[in-house]
Amino acid sequence: MASSKVAIRYSKSFLDTSIEKNILDKVAKDFEFVANTFDSSADLLRAVKSPVIKSETKMNILTEVFGSKISKDSLDFISFVIAKGRDEILVDILRVFESLKDKHIGVVKVDVTTAFDFSNDQKQQLQKKFESFLKVKARLTFKVDKDIIGGFVAKVGDTVYNASIVHQLGLLKKEFLQGSATLN
Repeated sequence: MASSKVAIRYSKSFLDTSIEKNILDKVAKDFEFVANTFDSSADLLRAVKSPVIKSETKMNILTEVFGSKISKDSLDFISFVIAKGRDEILVDILRVFESLKDKHIGVVKVDVTTAFDFSNDQKQQLQKKFESFLKVKARLTFKVDKDIIGGFVAKVGDTVYNASIVHQLGLLKKEFLQGSATLN
């Protein structure tokens, strides 16, 4: 709980600075790139979170990995977080920043899980449906989970919209077990 409050405080502060300096879009892209890199490299994440590795060494590693790929402002902020000993929650700070940025610009994040890769047309149609339903701009992220058989599961904040085949089959099974469903 305390670490999430700290992540919010750091993220909010840098969001305000980014807005003031008119670099919000660039920083948001940088942070998304950095967070995705951490997601795909467990070794890098482990090195950054390690209490054994010194802050200077961590910054040398991060500068080597991200120095030419992100803006100086973004790298300076990451350096500041590491110098303050908040390396354990760096990824949380980056994710909270993304969430606060979305809220600031009036966009809601929708995490969509599908049974197979959607085409770009299907993704656009689903995005339009969510924007119409939620009455706000939506940013969809997709992942595949073949266990849902078909359809999709979408998560918007704490709300889950489950339109998967496996969920529908579960509901049908429940109805049959309760005796309320009849066959024609």
